[in-house]
Amino acid sequence: MGTELLDALTVLENEKGIDKDFIIEALEAALESAYKRNFDQAQNVRVDINQTTGSMHVFAQKEVVDEILDSRLEITLEQAHEYNSAFNVGDTVEIEVTPRDFGRVAAQTAKQVVTQRVREAERGIIYNEFIDREDDIMTGIVERQDSRFIYVNLGKVEAILSKNEQMPNERYHAHDRIKVYITKVEKTSKGPQIYVSRTHPGLLKRLFEIEVPEIYDGLVEIKSVSREAGDRSKISVFSSDPEIDAVGACVGTKGQRVQAIVDELKGEKIDIVEWSENPVEFVSNALSPAQVVDVTVDKNNQSTTVVVPDYQLSLAIGKRGQNARLAAKLTGWKIDIKNETNAAELGIFPRVEGETVIEEDVAVVEPVEVAEEVAEEVAEAEVEAAPTFVVDIDTAEKTAE
Repeated sequence: MGTELLDALTVLENEKGIDKDFIIEALEAALESAYKRNFDQAQNVRVDINQTTGSMHVFAQKEVVDEILDSRLEITLEQAHEYNSAFNVGDTVEIEVTPRDFGRVAAQTAKQVVTQRVREAERGIIYNEFIDREDDIMTGIVERQDSRFIYVNLGKVEAILSKNEQMPNERYHAHDRIKVYITKVEKTSKGPQIYVSRTHPGLLKRLFEIEVPEIYDGLVEIKSVSREAGDRSKISVFSSDPEIDAVGACVGTKGQRVQAIVDELKGEKIDIVEWSENPVEFVSNALSPAQVVDVTVDKNNQSTTVVVPDYQLSLAIGKRGQNARLAAKLTGWKIDIKNETNAAELGIFPRVEGETVIEEDVAVVEPVEVAEEVAEEVAEAEVEAAPTFVVDIDTAEKTAE
């Protein structure tokens, strides 16, 4: 069995990347336990596997003493000198005690150990491979689903796509090929567990990196992403090279690049805006496609007051406040949207040139559900006497004043 075992271990090392020395070390430890169990021996033993011939030998380890109290663990100095005259009291002597039929026990043990270690090593290799893929995107195949999860085959392992990570406008079927974002990799007793998402903003970011070479090469940088999966997303981009149009690069010729991402996300609308360190410009861009005529910044409260034309108010707010909400998440600023008529009545627009206006904190007085209903009514109502709309980035609450 010796040479056959070594050949098998060499094949495992070449095909699966499992270190042969690692398996041999584990096999020696298992054979020590097998010897004690099968031959009713309690002494200290060491099993040695010759890595050239594959032969296995069992050695009993005994301590040299003046007087023997346990013959299984101890040996006198006179007996030790029969093996080597250099031994002294306190030394450890190894005596070969390999049983005649030890090969049968060794074969059974080797099979169990190799199988177990191969499984453990494969799990370790898979874990090490996928822990480096956290926050990355992969293509998988839908295998099956139950009431809680969809199971996606990523090649070497099956990943879990939970309900709250699934896009509401998608239906998944067996053998569908989908791109997923790896959110977490965990070690478990049954091997590595991979969690993936289709709703994470990181998925959108990675898709742009794939489709836009300028982003992959570092010429265009994605600054922030806000996403309501399956419906609409906003992404801000920036290039330090004045000759590169960051937004144009992401859109592509005739919109081909962004359309490829929209198709992958099953029709999710994507707004690409230019990032700016100037909050006035950034907030104005983030509220696209609405036109902005004035932005007042309150840096102390991280808030802005935005004035839009009367006929643009519903567009700036968006359906159920979505456009304003996504803009607030994208910029990190609280946004208070007012139309020109309302702003003029409050005396904040038009402003005297050079005048600085500091907005007071906006009190949120209505629950989210009521605010959403009001926002929807605003989008459908006449622009006369239209209310303002406030989005708080910290809480994502929306109120109509």
